[in-house]
Amino acid sequence: MPVASSSLPWSAAPADALAGVLGVFTDIDDTLTEGGAIDPPALAALQALDAAGMPVIAITGRPLGWSRELAATWPLRAVAAENGAVALIRHDRGWHTVYAQDEATRAANTPRLQAAAARVLREVPGATLARDSAGRVTDIAVDHSEFSHLPPEAIAEVVRVMRAEGMHCSVSSIHINGWYGAHDKWSGAQWMLRRLFGRALAPEADRWIYVGDSTNDQAMFGRFALSVGVANLLRFAAELHTWPAYLTAGERGAGFAEVAERLLQGRRG
Repeated sequence: MPVASSSLPWSAAPADALAGVLGVFTDIDDTLTEGGAIDPPALAALQALDAAGMPVIAITGRPLGWSRELAATWPLRAVAAENGAVALIRHDRGWHTVYAQDEATRAANTPRLQAAAARVLREVPGATLARDSAGRVTDIAVDHSEFSHLPPEAIAEVVRVMRAEGMHCSVSSIHINGWYGAHDKWSGAQWMLRRLFGRALAPEADRWIYVGDSTNDQAMFGRFALSVGVANLLRFAAELHTWPAYLTAGERGAGFAEVAERLLQGRRG
């Protein structure tokens, strides 16, 4: 039986609320991309938002190494990678890397991450590390839908093992991520706003948009009055406990382009 969404169509978002928007936080995989590559409508939307002076900050579970490659060509103000543990911030001379954890903490966590990864691979049949693992510095990722496939019961078992190792974990549309530390997408968003603009996010969360596509975006959906799910979020309908306020008609990049178009309409007028 289909699960009913509590989200409204993005077209129903009130114009007066959109007129006060200061910027956009967004997930990357299957929100801006398809098959790991930027969806052309999403890239055009990012360029239009950048030209209009509307900052876009990506918050992703992808690793630092992978994020460095996209930062070179995408018009983003910052990328908070590895679920808020490390970030790339754009400035006049390029991109600056900053970490949420100090060097000693990262060094102490490295053998723990390696041991946890080995346990997952040992105990969960079919589990494989994500192909982007070489670029990771603060977490581990197990592939469940990018290049490999894990059934729901195996995904649940990976989560169980990660938690038994004392890790925080989340399940995105493609990976299961595990890490040590209290950071997450919300703390990463707060961190970026302080670093970029010297402002606190919580008091003005109703003036920022968050766009996502998966179960690991639920905590962010619950924080933003203008939270938006691109239409492919519906494939996780049975697993969602927190819906975004709005859903786009289009999937992936086409959905993100809908978000940008409505934001920019008010500014053109």
